[in-house]
Amino acid sequence: MTEARKNSVCAESTSSIGSFQFGLDAILVRIGVFGKFQLFNYLLICIPMLFRGIFIESYIFLASSVVYRCRVPECDGPNSTYQEPWTEFSIPTTSSGDLSDCLRYVPFNRSSVQDFCFAQNFDQSTKERCGMDFIFRDKEVTISNDFGIYCSDEWKLSMVGTVHNLGKFIGIPLGGYVSDRYGRRTILAVGGFLSAIVGVIRSFSMNYYMFLSLGFLDNVFSGTLYATIFILGLELVGQKARVLSCTLLTVFTVFGKVSLAIAAKMYPNWRTILQIFYTPALAHIILLWILPESVRWLLSQGEEVKAAQILQKAAHVNKRKLSDLTIERLLVDNRQKLSEEKSTFPIRQCFKALFWRIFNCALCWFTHVLVYYGLSLNSISLGGNKYDNFMLMSLIEIPGLVMPFWTMDRFGRRYSLFGCLIVCGICLSATILVESNVYGLQLALFLIGKLSITASFQVLYFFTSEIFPTNVRNSLLSFCSMFGRIGSMVAPQTPLMAKYFQSGPAILFSACAFISAFIALSFPETTDAILPTTMHEAEDIGQKRKHIDSENNSIPHQEHKIYSVSFSSSSS
Repeated sequence: MTEARKNSVCAESTSSIGSFQFGLDAILVRIGVFGKFQLFNYLLICIPMLFRGIFIESYIFLASSVVYRCRVPECDGPNSTYQEPWTEFSIPTTSSGDLSDCLRYVPFNRSSVQDFCFAQNFDQSTKERCGMDFIFRDKEVTISNDFGIYCSDEWKLSMVGTVHNLGKFIGIPLGGYVSDRYGRRTILAVGGFLSAIVGVIRSFSMNYYMFLSLGFLDNVFSGTLYATIFILGLELVGQKARVLSCTLLTVFTVFGKVSLAIAAKMYPNWRTILQIFYTPALAHIILLWILPESVRWLLSQGEEVKAAQILQKAAHVNKRKLSDLTIERLLVDNRQKLSEEKSTFPIRQCFKALFWRIFNCALCWFTHVLVYYGLSLNSISLGGNKYDNFMLMSLIEIPGLVMPFWTMDRFGRRYSLFGCLIVCGICLSATILVESNVYGLQLALFLIGKLSITASFQVLYFFTSEIFPTNVRNSLLSFCSMFGRIGSMVAPQTPLMAKYFQSGPAILFSACAFISAFIALSFPETTDAILPTTMHEAEDIGQKRKHIDSENNSIPHQEHKIYSVSFSSSSS
């Protein structure tokens, strides 16, 4: 580059409004915000998002409790089924009308077996625990009947979900570090590949503890997939296409859950389910060669040549022209940004200044994760077919993901969050009053509750991204998300709670939803507010909206548009 041209580029860069991200957004508009290049790579990252939906909730079917009853030696023969005429007087029933799984009535005389299967030969006022010999209702094979986990040992089934989420708790920050250090594509390809290897090996587990340990490792490797894919989706397309791209990416998680339920219904064996999904997931490693790295990440690491090559390739595939001068201007802006970048507001100062906001946000994340996963887990214990229930609970998330984009602008972030949580709490409270045999109404209330908490979760993602200053935004988002993992560790224990107190999970979920709804009203409103870049702006957000709106109205339309893009891009 000649000296005159360098000076020209530097002059243009100095006079430009915004950071290098504004320049990159302008380039994306020039080469197409969602052209063929972006579409192809976007479809590539939708595939691991689908697998992520499978990995994250597969344990619901792998470690679910099977339906069984005690074998009654005085009555049962080699071909006996779960429901026999003699179970009426030999097996007690639960409050819901089902046969007890671990209790039987005591026989008066155990010495005689022949012609003993009569009602008068059983003491229906005295119950006893049976041995380890059971009759199963279905042919389903989970780790429960494969590893002999019954009765008083069923806490081990709930522990699977807790340990899985403990793996995510560790995997999220670890994967975030690897993503920032070695690239988004690297953690997506390698993390998904390692998770697939562990999943295949787990299908050959010899005992419960081997299964549990490998499940923990699986989630350490796959725990960061969602955040990585989400960031790649945001950084791949232009500003106008980000909302749509994020919504579509999340929907692919739903498709993964539905695929999981269909496969579990067709092949009710936990080993087969793992092999069906984790074997093709080995293809994650191919992404290292066919998926381009995030241009924004490359620029942040000073990898300017690779970033320029990807932009030129994108322009070529989209049949657009991109001049060398435009690329050079972007790179100069990038160097200036990297040289000036420094941490002005440490995380400790933010905790001191915004403690209540951080506490409130973390509490909301705990509530949302607890209720969101708790409803999925408890849906399989409702009446009817558990596979169909799970599919319905997954499909209802699609309108829940779309709905906030209409409500947030009309009612604001704060009231959208409040309203969704209130509706969820009301529906879950109503399930307590509905008789367990009224399956249709109970399922409908669960579905509305799941829709509401899904919509509320979407609003919370926006809130968490908009109420903290730029220098600590990612750190505090990760902190709140990690706090939410505590909720996902508690959620797997709620089906066990239901065995002792049937309405316990609904009471817990609804109470958390109501408390979080009213506390959410203390959040500052961020609708139409500029993303805060400093601690002072973050503290004042929501208080000076009228003043900001009046200033924005005084700016000419075109200039207003430029300023808006400049501020938002410099904060991302």
